[in-house]
Amino acid sequence: MKKINRVLPIKKNGYDWKYCSIGGVTRVSVETGDDIAHLGELDEKMWTVLSCPVKGLEFDERTLTLMDNDGDGRIRVHEVVNAAQWLCRVLVDANLLRQGSAELSLADINIEDSDGRALRDMAQHVLDKLQKTGRTIAIADLDAYRTLVDEQIRAEHEARPSIVVDQPFGEKSDALLAAVEAVRDKVDDYFLRCRLVSYDENSAAVLDMSVERLGSISQHNLAACVDELATYPLASAGKDALLHLDSGVNPVWQSAVDALRQVLSDIGFETPDTLSESQWAGLRDKALAYGAAKSEALQQRQKELDDILAAELAVSRPLEKLLFLYRDFYRLLHNFVLMSDFYAADRKAIFQAGRLYIDQRCCELCLRVADMSKHADTMAGLSGMYLIYCSCTSKVKNATIDIVAVLTNGDVDDLRVGKNALFYDRDGLDWDATITKIVDNPISIRQAFWSPYKKFWNWCTEKLNKSAAEKEAKNLESMTSGAEKLTEETKLNAAAPDANKQDNKKQPFDIAKFAGIFAAIGMAVGYIVGAISGLASSFTAKPLNALIFILCIMAVISGPSVFLAWLKLRKRNLGPVLNANGWAVNAKILVNVRFGATLTGLAQYPKLVLDDPFADKKTPAWRKWLYAVLVVALIVFAILFFTKSLPWQKDKVAQPAELVEEAPAALDTTDLPAAAADTMAAHE
Repeated sequence: MKKINRVLPIKKNGYDWKYCSIGGVTRVSVETGDDIAHLGELDEKMWTVLSCPVKGLEFDERTLTLMDNDGDGRIRVHEVVNAAQWLCRVLVDANLLRQGSAELSLADINIEDSDGRALRDMAQHVLDKLQKTGRTIAIADLDAYRTLVDEQIRAEHEARPSIVVDQPFGEKSDALLAAVEAVRDKVDDYFLRCRLVSYDENSAAVLDMSVERLGSISQHNLAACVDELATYPLASAGKDALLHLDSGVNPVWQSAVDALRQVLSDIGFETPDTLSESQWAGLRDKALAYGAAKSEALQQRQKELDDILAAELAVSRPLEKLLFLYRDFYRLLHNFVLMSDFYAADRKAIFQAGRLYIDQRCCELCLRVADMSKHADTMAGLSGMYLIYCSCTSKVKNATIDIVAVLTNGDVDDLRVGKNALFYDRDGLDWDATITKIVDNPISIRQAFWSPYKKFWNWCTEKLNKSAAEKEAKNLESMTSGAEKLTEETKLNAAAPDANKQDNKKQPFDIAKFAGIFAAIGMAVGYIVGAISGLASSFTAKPLNALIFILCIMAVISGPSVFLAWLKLRKRNLGPVLNANGWAVNAKILVNVRFGATLTGLAQYPKLVLDDPFADKKTPAWRKWLYAVLVVALIVFAILFFTKSLPWQKDKVAQPAELVEEAPAALDTTDLPAAAADTMAAHE
């Protein structure tokens, strides 16, 4: 944890603000009630956060909703300032907010303020209603009071006389309404079919039940085909346009039609067994008009109840706001103005959603992702951190959430999209997690140093595996094609032996054609051997050169990766990740190497000697030393060989030029007279 040290008072804007260092960044210290009272004087540029969402945080949503005056789902600086000023007015001492208590003493409410006096009276009323004699009130007391009042108001409302609605069919109006609504669509459909039959008698067969359609399900259990049968017409349409309720009705709808028939009989309908279209229209319209009037009356009655409950809720809302802010406001300041909870060892920030266990490590810094589309690679990449996005599912809650975990320690060799993990939320509930996306950034200098070698090794392994697979496929193809070709050639040889003999003559080997190739290969080998000989000579003359050469090669390979990692590790910032999650972060939230190591825990096992019958056998120490000696001897031999320092190589070395007697140069007799030339030739 980055300690908060060197708190310095600096007078600015009329108030002696104190400043401290948190997470490597200078911030304003808010520790006392006076600091809270003067939040309105603090320059907005000095706030760590300018706004945060109401939902999706590890913070009581009711508290944030009570602070959200404009109802836009976000908490902004001015809303925090308004809450601070209101609390300082209605409380006797603003320092009480530092306790974060869930209980408030009535004596701590400032009755000299009008709002405070109303709050104290309301709190006393709640205690009296609950028949409590104490002088402290808690959030649980207010919830119990609201439940009690809600039950009483609903009981009183139910006891009131119901709204009178004209019943066109007397006591049977409700029964008729239910019966009409049950068959309304099917009866309307029947009379429309009847009108079509009157329009064209030839359409009767088409409008009636389809025999082919019924035949398609006749082989099945018809009791299991009720849904299909219910779509068939209510009855066969005829020109008389008369619905017989006692016969010829679709069996699936018979019970509903019987209910309608019974109600018609109860209300004294003149023809309860048959219905004409005009009779049906009259019954339907009266029943539906009654239903609409009844529904409107019920809605009006419910609205009156809701208004009474809302009025009662509004009366107790200021007390609710006081109790929730009294408990949570100071903690919110430490996650809004300071962001100190994030750097504290014994507390969690309000955006930390839980822990992700994956690949023998625990990621403490996990955030819920409200919108994955906003977490683009450009925004997440600005953080400079290694991010693991996971989709989490809980069978207990029957819910799914998205999270992003920050990896700050260990290696990443086995991390990939699709890997499963386990996520624990702040309540301890476990979620099945699956990696959906990874944003690759350096984790440590050590990991960055070895990263190029691991990537090269992975590349080589991938190429070798690919080459081996291609070679295997090619060999198989060659074998199969060769077998087919051999079969075809056998057939052709049997048909035309002379032609095959002519074609099978081998071309003579042309050595001139390959002379250039051999020469080029020889020159390349010569250059390589010369370079190795030069390096070996240098290493033999000065053994330190070998170490310097190796260090230079490693610096060339790992240097850029380490340098980039050093730059990013110095500037790892959680701000862009929070911004992508709906926050408006106004200052850097740095995660340096030292602090980052505390955010990811690695599995650490004690050094034990355990018996495992299936473990790989370890190489004995004497064999390891033997291998090391052989490798060193081979290196020394290679150096001596290329520098021609071996004993048998020294015997073949030519003597110095000054010790060899020079032979007399032959005289040029081109320009001498012929006689002289002959004489000299004779002497020779």
